[in-house]
Amino acid sequence: MLMGSTTLIAQDLLQWRGPDRSGVFNETGLLKEWPEGGPNLLWSNEELPMGWSSMTIKDNLMFLSGRVDSTDHAVAINLKGELLWQTPYGRSWNASFPESRCTPTIDGDYIYLSSGFGDLACIHTLDGSIRWKVPAHENFKGTFGKWGISESLLVFNDKVFFTVGGDSTTMIALNKETGETLWASKSLNDKPSYVSPRLVHHGGQEFIVSISEQFVFAIDPTDGRFLWTFNVDPYKDEKVKANINTNTPLFHNGELFVSSGYNHAAVMLSLSDDAQSVSLKYVDTILDVHHGGLVRLGNYIYGSNWEHNRMGRWVCLDWETGKPMYEQEWNNKGPIIAAEQMLYCYEEKKGNIALVQSGPDQFEITGTFQLPLGEGYHWSHPIIYNKVFYIRRGNAIMAYDIAAD
Repeated sequence: MLMGSTTLIAQDLLQWRGPDRSGVFNETGLLKEWPEGGPNLLWSNEELPMGWSSMTIKDNLMFLSGRVDSTDHAVAINLKGELLWQTPYGRSWNASFPESRCTPTIDGDYIYLSSGFGDLACIHTLDGSIRWKVPAHENFKGTFGKWGISESLLVFNDKVFFTVGGDSTTMIALNKETGETLWASKSLNDKPSYVSPRLVHHGGQEFIVSISEQFVFAIDPTDGRFLWTFNVDPYKDEKVKANINTNTPLFHNGELFVSSGYNHAAVMLSLSDDAQSVSLKYVDTILDVHHGGLVRLGNYIYGSNWEHNRMGRWVCLDWETGKPMYEQEWNNKGPIIAAEQMLYCYEEKKGNIALVQSGPDQFEITGTFQLPLGEGYHWSHPIIYNKVFYIRRGNAIMAYDIAAD
C-alpha cells in the first residue's frame, strides 16, 4: 500500500542504529506529542521477505534483509516503499528463530552484510549485483550461538570486520573491495555473541569494541591486535547462567556501558588515557537489556530490562553513578531509539509504540499507538530519517510522518 512520499534533506543512515550505532538520531523539528491514534501513516509495504533486521538509507534508497525459504536476501526499496531489487546472498540460520536479522551496512556504492549462517557479502546498492561473497564461518572454523549470527558488519577505512569466534580466531578483517583476508585476530577461545561492534575514538586512536560470550574486548583495526579484554562472565546470574549478549555498548567520555539480558549484571568500564586497558567503575543489576538496545541522552541511560522472555520494565540510570532513577512497567520490554530529547519505545509483545519525554523523573508518555500491520515478533529496531519514523514488523514496513511543521 503506497500513501505518499518524502523530500530528502537528512544525513544518510549508513549503519545499524544510526550514527556511532548509538540509537540517537540527529533530527530536529519533530513532534513532541502525538495525536490520538499516533502520527500519520505515509505509506506501508506488506510484501517484504520475513526478517527482523533494521534499515539503513543512502541516496533515496533503503536497505534491509529478509529470509526466503533457507536463504537470506538483501532488499532495496525506495522511500515510497516500492521494491527496487531483491538479491539472495547467503544461508539463513537453520535452527531457533531463523529469520534474518543482520542490518546492511552502507559504504560508498555497496552494502555489506552477513547471513544467519555467517556468509558475508558485498552487494551493489543500485542493482543488487554481488561483488563478492565469503563463507566466513566455514573458512575460519567459526562457532555459533543458539541463534546463529545477528551481527551487523562494521566497515572502516578499507576493511570490513566480522566476529567469527571459535578456536582459530575471534575477529577477522576483509578487504572491502575484494573480500580478501587482511588479518585474523588471535582467538579468545569463545563463541561469538549477537552484538554488532562499534568504533571508538579515545586516547588519540580508533579501535573496535565488541563482545563475545564471555568478554568485552577492544581490537586495533589496522592489525587485529587486542588492546584489552574484560571478562563479564562473573556478573551473570548464577541461576540463569546466561551470557547472551546482544546490545552494542554505549560509549561516552572515556567510558563504556555494557548490558545483557537474563539477569546478567551490567558494567560500566573506564578506559585508560592511552586506551590500552580498562577498569571496572560500577556494576548495575537493574538494566539488563534483552535485545532492545540502549540510548544515552545527557547524563542518563535508557532502555528496558528483562524480567523474563515476555516481560520487562523501562529504566533510566544515572550515567555517572549507575543509580536507578526510575523502573517503570509499560506493556513490555523492547527496542528503544531517541531523537531531539524524546524516546521512542517499541514494546515487543503487542507492538505498542510510545513517545516518551526523556529525563530522570518519570516515564512520561506523550503519545502512543499500536502497529497495524505485519507478522511475527516485534523485534526490529526502528529508525528516524528526514522527520519520518520507519518501523518494521516481519514482512511489513511502515513510514510515519513525525514532522512538527
